[in-house]
Amino acid sequence: MKQFITALFFVGAIMALIGAILYISVWKEYAPYIYTIGAGFIAFAQINTPLEVKSKILKRLRIQQIFGAITLVLTGAFMMFTNNNEWIACLTIAAILELYTSFRIPQEESKVKNQSN
Repeated sequence: MKQFITALFFVGAIMALIGAILYISVWKEYAPYIYTIGAGFIAFAQINTPLEVKSKILKRLRIQQIFGAITLVLTGAFMMFTNNNEWIACLTIAAILELYTSFRIPQEESKVKNQSN
């Protein structure tokens, strides 16, 4: 199951990247759908990834990570239903949240594991 979630995340990330690039360049009709499906895969993978260690800080970081994943999907909605570039601001917020939590969660997990040993 863990390999499936990892593969789903990888495919979703590639699809989201391709969708964003296509939206900026040529195929504005299909790009939001490709992006939104990829963002949905990313969100599904992150929501179904369990935490190895439980702590107050990790729960807060996990909520931030899930909020970032939902913001990625919301970016797809902005791509579909708005004519301007509001989706870029939403994507920037999601990227900052995802980047922050991707560094902090492993760091905090290792800190908690070292304290328990």
